Amino acid sequence: MATPEVPKTCKVILADTIAKKLLAEVKDSLAKVQSESAAKPTLAAFLANDDPAAAQYAEWSKKTCEENGFDFDLRKVNKENLEEAIVAANQDDGVDGIIVYYPIWAGNQQQDRYIQETVALSKDVEGLCHTHLFNMYHNVRFLDPPANLKKSILPCTPLAIVKALEHLQIYNPILAYGNRLFGKTITVINRSEVNGRPLAALLANDGATVYSVDISGVQLFTRGSGIRQPRHQVLDKKDWGLKDVLPLSDVVIGGVPTDGFKVATDLIRDGAVCVNFSSYRNFDGPAVKEKASIYVPSIGKVTIAVLLRNLVRLIANRQVRQ
Repeated sequence: MATPEVPKTCKVILADTIAKKLLAEVKDSLAKVQSESAAKPTLAAFLANDDPAAAQYAEWSKKTCEENGFDFDLRKVNKENLEEAIVAANQDDGVDGIIVYYPIWAGNQQQDRYIQETVALSKDVEGLCHTHLFNMYHNVRFLDPPANLKKSILPCTPLAIVKALEHLQIYNPILAYGNRLFGKTITVINRSEVNGRPLAALLANDGATVYSVDISGVQLFTRGSGIRQPRHQVLDKKDWGLKDVLPLSDVVIGGVPTDGFKVATDLIRDGAVCVNFSSYRNFDGPAVKEKASIYVPSIGKVTIAVLLRNLVRLIANRQVRQ
């Protein structure tokens, strides 16, 4: 009698699969907030660096926009003229949302941060201005409490990973909204101000125990015992490293922007979910498939779908009467 074939342990989920579902939701949402006679929503994208990854992202964004009923206006500008160009777009009624490709000034986050604040709140499709970031870190989900009619905008890549985890059913729909990661332990390997730190905050605010790891060490993001706190708190874990947190983690998220970094597969617990959002492969693909239950090798197309989702939300927010 033939031995029955053992099913493959790891399921590989591609970003395209997750993005298609989100884009269908975007089309439905756009139809609800915009009349058929209205012009296509326009996303103005500013490219002021020579990063090939940014140029590739812009190409993907253009293609996805045009396939889903949006106009994509790529504006290549000298970084010294960027502020003036953004101010003009802020004042242009024909522009519905603005995206800027970072970094602009290598090694000078302060100047990049200044540009993030230059984008108008009503057109900040990336959710990177102070009001949106304040709301995210303080677990405030609306711009207009107590009416709660205008939803705050969340940063695209962190939100794309949240949406991926929802698709993978890591979020528990039985639990109350805002608590659906309770009981999950997640490691995020990246603590940048644009991606890693916001992601750790989002996951912790949804109830997870999150270990945020970068070259300076490990920080614990959590809403406390029994997730009784209204928003996350941060605790330094002195002398901790990946060897301490990976064996504890249900989900491991890699976002290290270098080719030389690989997550040590032997430290990953059996059956963990592994997600890569770096433009480089942070996981050894063949090896991780022998250890993980689910592996998502990239997240880029989901990020673009979330970008359009945020753009529709900006349009909806502007229609709310004050």
